[in-house]
Amino acid sequence: MDPIERAVLVGCSLKTDDVDLDSSLDELARLVETAKATPMARVTQVRDHYDATWLIGKGKVDEISALVEDQGIDLVVFDQELSPRQLIRLEERIPCKIIDRTQLILDIFAMRAQTKEGSLQVELAQLEYMYPRLVGKGTQLSRLGGGIGTRGPGEKKLETDRRHIRGRIHDLKRDLEQVRKHRQLHQSRRRKMEIVQVALVGYTNAGKSTLLNRLTGSEVLEEDQLFATLDPTSRFLELPSGEKILLTDTVGFIRNLPHHLVAAFRSTLEQVQEADLLLHVVDQSHPEAASQMTAVHQVLKDLSAEQVPMVTVFNKRDRESKELLTAEGETVHISAFEENDLIKLKEKISQVLYDAQIAGSAEIPVDRGEMISQLYEVAEVLHSEVNDLTMTLQFRLPRKRYERMSPEIKACIREVREKN
Repeated sequence: MDPIERAVLVGCSLKTDDVDLDSSLDELARLVETAKATPMARVTQVRDHYDATWLIGKGKVDEISALVEDQGIDLVVFDQELSPRQLIRLEERIPCKIIDRTQLILDIFAMRAQTKEGSLQVELAQLEYMYPRLVGKGTQLSRLGGGIGTRGPGEKKLETDRRHIRGRIHDLKRDLEQVRKHRQLHQSRRRKMEIVQVALVGYTNAGKSTLLNRLTGSEVLEEDQLFATLDPTSRFLELPSGEKILLTDTVGFIRNLPHHLVAAFRSTLEQVQEADLLLHVVDQSHPEAASQMTAVHQVLKDLSAEQVPMVTVFNKRDRESKELLTAEGETVHISAFEENDLIKLKEKISQVLYDAQIAGSAEIPVDRGEMISQLYEVAEVLHSEVNDLTMTLQFRLPRKRYERMSPEIKACIREVREKN
């Protein structure tokens, strides 16, 4: 087992920023602990602008360097993403390993990935992050020998052949594209089976996995840690009406989620875009719950999923909180460990899914079999009949699927209404 690394946390903000440095470093400390290191000290600075060379002031760099030598520090973690130039210059002045928030999160994801797909996604994100930071580093990376920031491709010393890295990135993107096509095939089959899909989204450690387990009786890993589960898990959930839906637990979000990760995990996060309903799980007892909600909404916007119908689930109501949170749209306050609250949540899911349905009829020429097949794929066809050269189909479907219909099929719809 590798020895526990001792870390210094560094936070820097601008005077014009609306940032709580202490709160941000509290979260960074939890990330460091999740990565199996021990935070030993903090260094903070508020500036008019970030230093292009150091990010922080040169005096603070000297302070950190002295702290590293005096306390035997193994690792310095910056809460902001460092540019390649800043990373190189800091490594020249500070006698220990230096990483930033992005590399720390990537390292945790590398530690948590269990499936082949998850490992491919993390490796791609790591390589795309590392590649521009290899330029000019020469043999400095050869000192990396283990611990935080070296999991995954860092241990393979791929920096010795940048052409190999470019080739590996190309191969990973190709493999993930195959995974995406395979996932789309499964999505198509689920649509044909008329399975309604609901996705759990939310800030990491908000209680999504616990809620999935409590609702479905599954045994997904639950830990009071950031990113305890990484790979998505789907289970069937029976609603009070007897209808079965597919409930999927997705990877937790976090503030400043590295764009490399969002891009690499796009095939997995497509499940959020394809869902008929999102359950946004919020830890209402967390002191930063409001800002965490904002961070989740930003990631959903980045994924072009902000239009998917949503229920905000304020979880952990059994814990003391500083205020009763509210949100636009449908909301419910629950504890995942209260059976009556779980029943209330199921009823809310049924209500929103039912309210969001569209009913209508379409007239499609009988020789346009591909259009008829498409309608059967996305909708539940209640009745059909052929009259001369036209097939009339009575259908119903979730609003989101109606909005995804091709313009060609929509042009054949003669009646559409909210389902009563």
